[in-house]
Amino acid sequence: MLERLNVWKRGDQRAPHKPLLVLYALARSLRHEPRLIPFETVEKDLGRLLREFGPSRQSHHPEYPFWWLQTDGLWEVQSARPLKPRKGHTDPKKSELIEYQAVGGFPQGIYDAFRGDSELVREGARRLLCGHFPESLHGDILNAVGLPPLEGTGKIKPRDSEFRSTVIRAYQHRCAVCGFDIRLADSDLGVEAAHIRWHQSGGPDVVPNGLCLCVLHHRLFDRGAFGVSTGRTILVSEEVHGSTGIEEWLFRFEGKPLNKPQRKDYQPAGEFVAWHLQEVFRGPARTV
Repeated sequence: MLERLNVWKRGDQRAPHKPLLVLYALARSLRHEPRLIPFETVEKDLGRLLREFGPSRQSHHPEYPFWWLQTDGLWEVQSARPLKPRKGHTDPKKSELIEYQAVGGFPQGIYDAFRGDSELVREGARRLLCGHFPESLHGDILNAVGLPPLEGTGKIKPRDSEFRSTVIRAYQHRCAVCGFDIRLADSDLGVEAAHIRWHQSGGPDVVPNGLCLCVLHHRLFDRGAFGVSTGRTILVSEEVHGSTGIEEWLFRFEGKPLNKPQRKDYQPAGEFVAWHLQEVFRGPARTV
């Protein structure tokens, strides 16, 4: 059931609202917190998760998954008075959810099953993470919702087993940003194949949708701390701040081109770069 969430779709836009809400509710059930959660609490907590792990948007709408998760059979909403739908819609206004003290949560049977079975919670979280987020973000999301680390999260969707080795070879075993290329005998240490358009969002396992990145730049890329322009130069988000390491690992690369792969047809494809800029990069970019 968790793998078949009816996630909102419009073109290539990413909508992690329902997966994040379910992960949040799973964590609460594991801590034996009340089954029904006030909407105002969900609005605050899910809003924070969406700002951190969702696409960069002017506004986020926790009220949508709070209401529409009911259609998946995983959620129920109760309120002090019947909720009126918005004009031309079937879901209520956010103001109604607040005014009539709406609460939502897993149906009793599902809540009881999760509350009494930490392994079931673990498996549910694993499926949600593997189905909607790249592996580099799993630990951060688990920590943010309050779930313990999952060992061996695994992968749900099948992948091309050659993707990693092909991408790394295409970039001559060097990070496309910083050039990191340490090896131990014949083994690469600390370089990985990153999807530009996430595999979970329909990104194919082809070299033009891949970048060879060191572990740190892979994580920064998947979090949207930096992106790549359509001209294949490095953009750094205005939201990035810090002191130690920020100049060395980010600021000194902004405005510079990626290290080129061995062949022209290995270059990052514009359609995948455009998706990452829209759905992952935390724009706007700093000015160089």
